Amino acid sequence: MSRSSKKGAYVEPSLMKKVLAMKNAPKKKNIKTWSRKSTIFPEFVGLTFDVYNGKEFIAVFVTEDMVGYKLGEFVPTRVFKQHSSNNKAADSAAAAAAGEDSKK
Repeated sequence: MSRSSKKGAYVEPSLMKKVLAMKNAPKKKNIKTWSRKSTIFPEFVGLTFDVYNGKEFIAVFVTEDMVGYKLGEFVPTRVFKQHSSNNKAADSAAAAAAGEDSKK
C-alpha cells in the first residue's frame, strides 16, 4: 500500500545525510543502503546507490526520470530462471548440444 499523500514522500534520514555529504564531496562513491522504501529525491540525481535486494547489493545509477519512484523498484528480489517445457526429450537434446558447445 502506498504512503498517504498528505504525509509526503519518505526518505530514510541517514540516507539523506549520506546523499548531502556525497553532493559536497569532490570524488563520488557508491552509497550503500538497505532502504528500498526510500523515495528518490532530486538531490539523488547523478549518484550511484548500492541497494540491497536480500542477497546482494545491486548498483543503481539515478537519472532524472527516476525521481518520485522508490529505490526498491529498480532492484528485483526474485530471479526468473525458465519455465520447464513439456517435451523432456527435446530438453535433454538441447542440454547435450549446449554441453558440446561449451567444450569447444
